[in-house]
Amino acid sequence: MKKLLLVAFVSLLTVGSYAQINTPAPSPFAKMEQVVGLTDVSLEYSRPAMRGRTIFGNLVPYGKVWRTGANQRTKITFSTDFTVGGKDLEAGTYAIFTKPEASSWTVYFYTEYQGGGAPGEWDDSKVAAMVKVPVQQMPMTVESFTMTFDDLKSDGAHLGILWENSYVAVPFGVPTDATVSSQIEKVMGGPDAGDYYAAAVYMANNDKDINKAKEYMDKAMSMIEKPRFWQLRQQSLILAKSGDKKGAIKAAKASLVDAKASKNDDYIKLNMDSLKEWGAK
Repeated sequence: MKKLLLVAFVSLLTVGSYAQINTPAPSPFAKMEQVVGLTDVSLEYSRPAMRGRTIFGNLVPYGKVWRTGANQRTKITFSTDFTVGGKDLEAGTYAIFTKPEASSWTVYFYTEYQGGGAPGEWDDSKVAAMVKVPVQQMPMTVESFTMTFDDLKSDGAHLGILWENSYVAVPFGVPTDATVSSQIEKVMGGPDAGDYYAAAVYMANNDKDINKAKEYMDKAMSMIEKPRFWQLRQQSLILAKSGDKKGAIKAAKASLVDAKASKNDDYIKLNMDSLKEWGAK
């Protein structure tokens, strides 16, 4: 019996030792990150090798949807909204599927990006964008499946796909101009309510010029359509610190009303304590 147990124990050790062997993947995982304009774009895919095989029209059949790589689905992620084939897409992650042909490929941005291989049942409603691009024949052979970001510009780039002696470039656009124009308009237009409010609170909390803090807070409040209880609370403190008890009480009462409506017990107590301290009636 002891001999049998010993044999079983040795067998488990042997199996465990085999399980710890780490070997390289036939199709290694790759991840790329690229800034295009003001947009962060990342790409995750696996890289099968030719290994003497004919790829397009054989290993990868023409006219059929291909996972575009190996293993898990190839995924591309955009930090901002973007465009593909003239269609607007939301920021997020998409699977890249392709349908290769001898002279052109159809490239799909598919919303269901998790899983391995092409979908068992293709769902057109999950195709966020589709674009047809020409195949360019390269003068050399690319052994490992490769994806790139090419022709980088401030408003877009190309997603390159290379394997065997074929190259396709998928153009996409990013909203750099709209983003920069909005920033220019904001900066050139002067501070907004949030800027004035933040400056006022900072100056009051750090014992800076309280009259300047009051001026900034007045500007902030004049630009806010309906100030909330936390904003009114800060205004009341600045008014009290500047010596305007009447104005402080008025602001604190308005903050108290909104805090009660919002059922915020902390601000209810803070305002009631201040109103008592300031002798409100």
